[in-house]
Amino acid sequence: MSGLGSADREALAGSGTRHDYPAHGTLLSEGELTTFAVVILTGWCAVWTATERGGQLILGLRQAGEVVGDMAALDGRPRSASVSALGPLTGLVVPGERFRRFLAARPHANALIMSQLTERLRSADHERRALASMTVLQRLSERLVELADRTGRVEREGVTIRLPLAQHELAASIGSTREAVAKALRLLREQGLVRTGPGTLSVADLEPLRLLAGGARHGTDT
Repeated sequence: MSGLGSADREALAGSGTRHDYPAHGTLLSEGELTTFAVVILTGWCAVWTATERGGQLILGLRQAGEVVGDMAALDGRPRSASVSALGPLTGLVVPGERFRRFLAARPHANALIMSQLTERLRSADHERRALASMTVLQRLSERLVELADRTGRVEREGVTIRLPLAQHELAASIGSTREAVAKALRLLREQGLVRTGPGTLSVADLEPLRLLAGGARHGTDT
């Protein structure tokens, strides 16, 4: 949304309907045959898929200004993942046909969606490599750096991440268990690198976490 001009924003707003979702409310369900897209106006959501053991694997975290459900809106195929609100969320629900017409008539908006899809593909490639080659501590360190960069607020004791993400959801976002992430967080706390509190997590120094992550970066594919 931030990349759209005022005319494009007005056209997009006129194509959909605002909808408020409660915390943990479902925006999209894996496998369903709906084609609407949701533009996130406020809040955060998690894109996830169910595992064979009945758990969840979080594929990505989306924030205000991003679009979810765009793949099914474009190709009409079943939803490839579920999307749930992490906290209260407001979205603009755009029917698939209107979404496609909007993109066809607005080249700049279409280019932004293509850029978003490309970035998510690169991120997915990186995540697959990370699961195969990085330890839980490395993956957690990288995720904390990412969240600090995206949501962090610089405060006296470091960079505070204020995101309604429970520990089991943090674990699901790196393909690990809650127990393994709790152990990794304890190690980071003992080293004075992070501080945790009710609903908050503070990073004292991002550089050691970057080093722990081995210098891995999203988007290294061509």
